[in-house]
Amino acid sequence: MSHRAAQNAVKLVLKASPRAQICKPSLAVTLVSQQSRFMSSKSNYEGHIPLNRFETALLTLGSAYMALTNPRRGDMVAALGETTAGPTVSWLRDRMLASAEGRKILKERPRVNSTTVDMDALARLPDGSLGKAYVTWLERCGVTPDTREPVHYIDDPELAYVMQRYRECHDFYHCICNLPVNVESELAVKYFEFANLGLPMTGLAALFGPLRLTPQKRARLFSEYVPWALKCGGTARSLITVYWEERWEQNVDDIKKELGLWDPPEARWSKPLSEAKLAAEKRAQKQKGE
Repeated sequence: MSHRAAQNAVKLVLKASPRAQICKPSLAVTLVSQQSRFMSSKSNYEGHIPLNRFETALLTLGSAYMALTNPRRGDMVAALGETTAGPTVSWLRDRMLASAEGRKILKERPRVNSTTVDMDALARLPDGSLGKAYVTWLERCGVTPDTREPVHYIDDPELAYVMQRYRECHDFYHCICNLPVNVESELAVKYFEFANLGLPMTGLAALFGPLRLTPQKRARLFSEYVPWALKCGGTARSLITVYWEERWEQNVDDIKKELGLWDPPEARWSKPLSEAKLAAEKRAQKQKGE
């Protein structure tokens, strides 16, 4: 990416924040002058946007503000995760290098999306398998694996992949822990991820996210989900080292035992499990007929 691309990325934060509009001209001028002094224009991988320290700090503050005021801004949540990752992402890479499964992930660099994963094949797997559980979870929650933002602001290509891997495997954590995508369940997963992976962004989400809950839901989060998340996440194997795509046919309960996971308190789902299973079965039958 060019200097101009990085500049536009930071300007996006300024444009999105009403309070930043007041000082936008002066910041833009400062950005241009600082850019020529500190920033390298070299792009280390496709989509990489190199930033200098000033721009990183500005993007961190702006993305934090936007993520807190509008958590649905996935681009701002992703930017905050990258600019605050610090040495944690290097530590996660080291954890991957320490296991044969993790090293294979780093070597092959698999991606998780509807192009790389054959959802129809997963739907044909037996009940109880990870693949069938995953496609059923997607149907039940009404989501797809294609919504994850690409990494832009981590300079090292391998570390950028580690962050991308975490991002694309987030749904597996929901699936194997049997949690939907509502606010309280998302926060439970964030507490789990912070205990298991240590990423600062997950800690920030866990700290400020409960403010969006009603008093009743907040009380349940802290009395039921948080104790489970911290204990289970803190004692389980580091999930960044799991090659999920090679475990599609493995039984979910066996995977949980291997990784040291156990179920959280029962969550509230918007769609019945039977309805999601029926949708997954129809997918499998349609593919079989073709």
